[in-house]
Amino acid sequence: MSLYPSLEDMTVDKLARAQVSNTQSASAPPPIAAPIAAPVGGGKPPAYPTMYPSLGDMGLDVPSGLVEGHMRAVAQYAPQGQAVALPARATAGSQLATMVAPVSGSQEVGIMRSEIKQGIREVVICKDTKGKCGLAVKSINKGVFVGFVYRDSPAKMAGLRFGDQILQINGATVAGFSTDKATKVLQKAAPERIVLAVRDRPFERTITMQKDSANHIGFLFKKGKIEQIVKDTSAARNGILIDHYLVEVNGQNVVGLSDDQIEKVFIAAPRTTTITFMPAFVYEHMVKKYVNMAFVQLGNALP
Repeated sequence: MSLYPSLEDMTVDKLARAQVSNTQSASAPPPIAAPIAAPVGGGKPPAYPTMYPSLGDMGLDVPSGLVEGHMRAVAQYAPQGQAVALPARATAGSQLATMVAPVSGSQEVGIMRSEIKQGIREVVICKDTKGKCGLAVKSINKGVFVGFVYRDSPAKMAGLRFGDQILQINGATVAGFSTDKATKVLQKAAPERIVLAVRDRPFERTITMQKDSANHIGFLFKKGKIEQIVKDTSAARNGILIDHYLVEVNGQNVVGLSDDQIEKVFIAAPRTTTITFMPAFVYEHMVKKYVNMAFVQLGNALP
């Protein structure tokens, strides 16, 4: 069964597969069908008859011709009489490798940057000349999480992100550690090499959506918190939730940015946009300690 980055991708793919399957299964004598009208302004008629309402009628705002282009790709990789299948996408070892993305794009950078990978990875960091790793940790529900990452710090360059869960520090399991105890372990660690076992952002979710023709994202936020969702938008269709805080936009950290700054990030984002968000009760607990810190030093650069 195929996976899709967004509901729009699934809808377009299912539409294309159905039409290609119908065309390929047709046998002599061919079914009687109404003639295909030439497009306004001349040119060639579409390669496939239209079986379904237009995407606009279905409430999906996607570029014209996208379905037909995807149908050609489906037909190319689906021999006569066999099940329709598409080649692997994205990089090997990624969950995105099996996703079908006719709308979002098979190599959409924002999706790949935002991916929350399952499993545990090893991260090796050091300390800078001031003896700092560049991160602060927070204890939540007997787990230790990354609550703050400084820009251009060793932690940032090693790929640690807000919300990552630290499972071990130099081989010592930190389950049940308080914030102070985990911080002291990091402070006492040798500066040359600190080995962390990390699970990617377990409290966070990512959603890929499509901005509309007016470049709108389909939801309203205040102080980074999603408060309203616009009906019949890609955001609504793809499951954006209120009472959640924005954490990343296309993999760029927006924690601590003003609403105006976040809005500029959205304006500059491409049509296909992937957001990462976190439940308000977790987010507020995680950043409570840092409300008076200079968030401008947080790693808001791309990963």
